[in-house]
Amino acid sequence: MILKIISALLILFAVFMGIKQGYAMISGKQEMLDMFSKWSFSKNAVTALGVMTFLSAFLIAIPKTFLWGNFLMAATILFIICLHLMDKDLKGVAIEVPFLLLNLVIIYLGHPLASKSL
Repeated sequence: MILKIISALLILFAVFMGIKQGYAMISGKQEMLDMFSKWSFSKNAVTALGVMTFLSAFLIAIPKTFLWGNFLMAATILFIICLHLMDKDLKGVAIEVPFLLLNLVIIYLGHPLASKSL
């Protein structure tokens, strides 16, 4: 029971952060555009990445698409980590790693509303 509560809280946090960051990318907030412009991303590319982040956050909330949403979110975070590593920006990597680990912990704990059998 305690694990289901912890899992639910972690899922809520991941969904909130995914929606927040996805919306920031979709709406073209200047901080996001500045961060991705150093890797020569256009505004449309940032918007596409934002749509993917927003979609993955939505998929995490639904028990049947929970795993796919986590994989998509983890892939997006891993992509951003790789971009930071190309620039040797360890501070950027250190910021992203906890969010990657969060997705892995959520996958391990499972969705609290899912049935036992897959």
